[in-house]
Amino acid sequence: MTSVVAQFPEFRDRCVLVTGGGSGIGAAIVEGFARQGAKVSFIDIAEAESRELAMRLSRDSEHPVHFFKADLRNIGAIRQTVDAVVAQSGPITVLVNNAAWDDRHDFDTVTEEYWDNNQATNLRHVFFTAQAVAPSMRAAGGGAIINMSSIAFLLNMPDFPAYSTAKAAVIGLTKSLAGKLGPDNIRVNCILPGMIVTERQMKLWLTEDGIAQTIKRQCLKKVLHGDAIVGPCLFLASDCAAAVTAQSLIVDGGIF
Repeated sequence: MTSVVAQFPEFRDRCVLVTGGGSGIGAAIVEGFARQGAKVSFIDIAEAESRELAMRLSRDSEHPVHFFKADLRNIGAIRQTVDAVVAQSGPITVLVNNAAWDDRHDFDTVTEEYWDNNQATNLRHVFFTAQAVAPSMRAAGGGAIINMSSIAFLLNMPDFPAYSTAKAAVIGLTKSLAGKLGPDNIRVNCILPGMIVTERQMKLWLTEDGIAQTIKRQCLKKVLHGDAIVGPCLFLASDCAAAVTAQSLIVDGGIF
C-alpha cells in the first residue's frame, strides 16, 4: 500500500495508463493514481497478480482499475491496448512507461537474440507506447509522460550491460520526445530509481547484507520501497510541474 498522502485534484476522473503495473514499482504507481480518483488502466504480462491487484484496488477506488494483458514487445498489441483504454476510459492524459526487465546477464555469454529481446523489453516499447498515446493527449489538449530509467548505468554495475544501456537510452529518448511533443503541451520527464526493494528483487537478487551495504551509501539511511517513486511520479504528472519537461529526477536516497 502506498503511503503518499498528498492530494492532486487535477487527477480526478483523468485517464492514466501505466505499463508494467502489476507488481513492484508499477503496482505502487497504479495505486497512487487510483487513490487520486483517476481512471487508471495498466498493462502487464503477468495475469494472476495483475488481476488480483485490479480487483483489490477497485474495491476502494472511485473508478474501477482496469488490467490489460499484453506483451509490450509486440507493437501491434501496444496500439490495440491503447485504443481499448481510450475507448473505455477516454483520452489518456498521463502515461507512465514503467515496464522493464532487470535480468542479470554475463557480458561474455550475451547473444544477439538476448540483446535484441532485452532492448525490446526495456527500451523499444517506451517509444512506441508514447507514439500510440500521443494522439489521445493531443486531442485532450496536452498530457504528461513519465519514463522510468534507473541509476544502474551511473554506477558502473557489471551484471546487466544490456539493461544499463537501455536505461541510459531512456534519458536520451525522454529529451527527444520532450522536444517533439512540447508544442502539443505534452511534457516528458524521467525518473531514475535507486535500490527499490520489491518482492521480486528479494526473491531473485537482493540479500540483507547487500541492502545494508547500499543503505550505507545512501544519505537517507532507510530501505526504499515502491511508494518512494509514487510521490515524484505524481508531481511530474501534476499541474505543479506544468513548466517541467525534458528533466531526469534521481530517487535513490542520496547515494554517494
